[in-house]
Order: sequence, then structure tokens, then C-alpha cells
Amino acid sequence: MFNNLAKSTDTVSSGLVCGTKPEAKARAGGVYKVQCVGADGHVKWEEKMHNLVVNQGLQNMVATYLDAATQTTTWYLGLITGPGSGTTIAAGDTLASHAGWTEFTNYTGTRKTAVFGTATTADPSVIDNTASPASFGITGAGGNVAGAFLASVTSGTSGILFSASDFQSPGDRVVVTGDTLNVSYTFSLDAV
Repeated sequence: MFNNLAKSTDTVSSGLVCGTKPEAKARAGGVYKVQCVGADGHVKWEEKMHNLVVNQGLQNMVATYLDAATQTTTWYLGLITGPGSGTTIAAGDTLASHAGWTEFTNYTGTRKTAVFGTATTADPSVIDNTASPASFGITGAGGNVAGAFLASVTSGTSGILFSASDFQSPGDRVVVTGDTLNVSYTFSLDAV
């Protein structure tokens, strides 16, 4: 006679794998457009280049909106010349310290006011001065223009450098007395 004994064991296990924290990011960036119009009224060249929002500009945005810092209500566009083809924009650049470039000043007056329109409510939110580009009348010997920047002061080095950009290929552009550079800046903030 056979005697069968059986023992049964059930084991149940479960697990949950998920992110434990929500994550949201924003991407900020801009594009400069520079158009050179000759004394004869004809467009000589145009450049469009993406910018680098420098650390000081990023800090200013965060401090203004989340830390009750004083808002800068007027911004100014300036022009860049460089050390030849080696123009470099760096994240650590400020108005007081930017080893990879110098400010181009052979134009009438000081840095030009950026007259921005209304920001869009879409994602991305976009603001620009394309309805009223900043106009730089070239004077003196002219020279080489290598890019543009946005700052919080009309002159000097004590303000905030928000962003800057240099021309890509073919690089620096020659301007002469009588030329006019029209500069527009489009900035967008995107939730990613």
C-alpha cells in the first residue's frame, strides 16, 4: 500500500516601480537676426544665430520671478567684435568680464533699446522686438562685427549680461561708414 503525502506552499510577491518625484524642466533660448543695409538702401547681408543665455542671465530670470528681485524693465542690444575668428561666448561671461570677445562701438549713440512686443501664451512662450528692430548707424572706420548681445544697461560694465551670440560661418562681417545694422532678438521659454 502506498501512502502519498503532499505539501503545498503558495508564495505571492509584488513590487511597484515608478518615479518617486515629478520632474519638470524649462528650456530658455533666443535667436539674434542681424541685417546689414548699405548706404544705398540695399541689404548687403543677413545673419541669424542662436544665443547662449549666460549664467548671469539665468540667475536674473530665477531671482526676478521666484526670489522677488527687482525686475529689469528695459533691455539694450549691443554689438560684438572679437579677436578675429576666435570669438567665443562662454556661460560665465558678464558685462565686466568676457575674455572671448569685445564690444563693437563704431556706431552712433550707445546700446540700442530693445522694444519687445507682448509675450505669447503658447508653449513655447515667445517674445521679440521684430516689429521694431534696433538700428545701429555705423560710423568711424567701421570694422568687423562678430555678433550681438542683450544687456540691462545702455553703456558700461555694471549691468546684467543676459545673452550673447557670435556669427557662425562665414564668421565676422565687415561693416563700413554709412551701413546700418538692424538687430532683432527673439526669446522663447519652453516647458520640456
